[in-house]
Amino acid sequence: MTRIDAKFADLKAKGKKAFVSYIMAGDPDFDASLAVMRGLPEAGVDVIELGLPFTDPMADGPTIQLAGQRALESGMTLNRTLEMATEFRKDDDTTPIVLMGYYNPIYSMGVDAFLVAAKAAGIDGLIVVDLPPEEDEELCLPAQAAGLNFIRLATPTTDDKRLPRVVQNTSGFVYYVSITGITGAAEAEAGDVAPEVTRIQKASGLPVIVGFGVNTPAKSEAIASVADGVVVGSAIVSRIAAGDSTADVLAFVKTLSDGAHRA
Repeated sequence: MTRIDAKFADLKAKGKKAFVSYIMAGDPDFDASLAVMRGLPEAGVDVIELGLPFTDPMADGPTIQLAGQRALESGMTLNRTLEMATEFRKDDDTTPIVLMGYYNPIYSMGVDAFLVAAKAAGIDGLIVVDLPPEEDEELCLPAQAAGLNFIRLATPTTDDKRLPRVVQNTSGFVYYVSITGITGAAEAEAGDVAPEVTRIQKASGLPVIVGFGVNTPAKSEAIASVADGVVVGSAIVSRIAAGDSTADVLAFVKTLSDGAHRA
């Protein structure tokens, strides 16, 4: 059982929904990013999605793209991202970390070397948005053999014919993209999300966490009420981009997590 599996089992036993937060590793720099990351569990974050900076983030809107650029300009790399996770693990051995990004940096390092390094750094799961199920032998299956969850995205365009293939080798949870488009582009609506969550739960037997288009405590509560949890990314990254202090960023995260936990 991974930390992710254990976390969702614990939340289910308590009748609580999950709050997942995304930050870009190294935005605006290593130390500032690590300070935010270290404060996330106390701010009510159940699972941390740690963004892996990449030059061509095709699924991400301008907010996350710019975060990645800031991180890369500050010297962030895949190795430094794993180093950040290692530093976090010195004080926290329970909060799950999901590394979210694109395949190119992993391919460049080499899958075998990456999986060894990721496990050593305390990474629990992977979201690699540009590897479809047809490429499961590339990274998904080796990752699961190494004891990492491989988390797949489902979207409003994932129809009943495609869905079984998408969830076939997925583990940990399914990330439901609530809108058609990029991160930060539109708002999620609970009425649209609810039937899709039910459909994916039936197909996968896994928790379904909803992201994209969640940016306020009220929206966090509304979406979490029809899912197993909610992800917020762009709204948090925007506060970091604006130069908010670590304390102010974490205070904002706490309002979002409180919303999800009220659901």
